[in-house]
Amino acid sequence: MKKNSKTPSESSIEMREMVMPHHTNPQNTVFGGTVMSWIDIAAAMVAARHCGRPVVTAHISDIDFIAPIKMGYHVLIQASLNYVGRSSMIVGVKVTSENPYTGESRTTTKAYLTFVALDDLSRPIEVPELKIETEDEIRRFENAKKRVAMKKSVQNTLQQKT
Repeated sequence: MKKNSKTPSESSIEMREMVMPHHTNPQNTVFGGTVMSWIDIAAAMVAARHCGRPVVTAHISDIDFIAPIKMGYHVLIQASLNYVGRSSMIVGVKVTSENPYTGESRTTTKAYLTFVALDDLSRPIEVPELKIETEDEIRRFENAKKRVAMKKSVQNTLQQKT
């Protein structure tokens, strides 16, 4: 039997970074790998907060780099739990950049990451259920369920061909 349920807001996080010269490429925009690292860290914190256990990244899907982030800009990384399986959790992450001088902001990156909770022997362990309450949480939960089904379908198709 699963542990108590938790709402997405109980584990969601926001973190901020400032793009420094060591984060940038020759175009003075942040390296994609740096953004991916920030996304993975934020998502791992959400998953760990939800289950109260160590977690590992199992899958990253649908990472979309929508716009570049310039050196000196401020970066807001927002991460929230979208879906929970038996031992896995899907976290949605949105990255927004802000020009610190004009206040102009825009969405720059979106991603979905799957984490697995681990027991003391580093084996998958059951996680608390997700208690969804708002219409936005329901929409994100239903979209995540579709992502899980699509991933399983693709895996089955690929396995049949090999």
